[in-house]
Amino acid sequence: MNDHVERPRMPSGMQYEIRSGDQRAVATEVGATLRAYDVSDVAVLDGFSVGEFAPGGRGQVLAPWPNRLGGRYTYGGREGNAALDEPERGNAIHGLVRWLEWQALSHTESAVALGCRLHPQPGYPWQLELRVEYSLGEQGMTVTTEATNHSDSAAPFGVGFHPYLTVGTPSVDSTLLMIPAKQRLVADERMLPVGTAQLAGTEFDFADEHAIGSTRLDTDYTDLVPDADGRIAAVLSTPNRDREVTIWAEAGYRHLMVFTGDTLEPPVRRQSVAIEPMTCPPDAFRSGIDLIRLEPGESWRARWGITPLVRSS
Repeated sequence: MNDHVERPRMPSGMQYEIRSGDQRAVATEVGATLRAYDVSDVAVLDGFSVGEFAPGGRGQVLAPWPNRLGGRYTYGGREGNAALDEPERGNAIHGLVRWLEWQALSHTESAVALGCRLHPQPGYPWQLELRVEYSLGEQGMTVTTEATNHSDSAAPFGVGFHPYLTVGTPSVDSTLLMIPAKQRLVADERMLPVGTAQLAGTEFDFADEHAIGSTRLDTDYTDLVPDADGRIAAVLSTPNRDREVTIWAEAGYRHLMVFTGDTLEPPVRRQSVAIEPMTCPPDAFRSGIDLIRLEPGESWRARWGITPLVRSS
């Protein structure tokens, strides 16, 4: 008789919980995905249940490119041919690591670090090692990312993250939004950039905080304006400002993709706002815009984070 009973595997693999004070977050083995983040049992992240795999890219790590890529590209004399996993638009979307198993490198009460080695393949003929650490502290959550090129030639690299943020409003229509940007990218029917447009005075301009209303956003904001600490910081809040979430990023992140969830199925359609820090725009492997070049053996490192605030009445 075999007394060994294997525990059922969750769709997102092992669950790594971290805590600090009244904060709690959960990262997963699959994709190093940030599945949940709450403060005093109030959701900051509109995540997904332990019985699901990440729908709509929720909480995922987007590497070695964020957002969309038009399939075939050439870099440094090497050709990449990424599988078109957004077939209706003919794009490869959100990189190659979001469905891979990541290994736990360290796990303490308030922090977890996960690592993944991406081996050469048709979509990315370089070898890349990634490390993502989620940590909780007095200022909220900090996410530190490091990428190292283990190839014998320079490798293109970009990274993004896909958190859906919530302040508990019934829909995003009444949510107040502030994005410190001067320009947005204009996209074609495949959602690939074809140019830029100034934001001032348009419906996409959220430099001064106001309600999202009926505006539909699936928009790359760029020409970002740093704060006094040299970081970019976007803010969501309730109409009476009793709840607020700030998402910040260091200078390495030069784009914020903002998505109001209009293409998602009910009941999650327009229920939260994905604010995605990205180092480069969509299709950067083909355009070269803001693309990171990693020489053999070279590493890149940067941080972003989430600062929640609940004001007492």
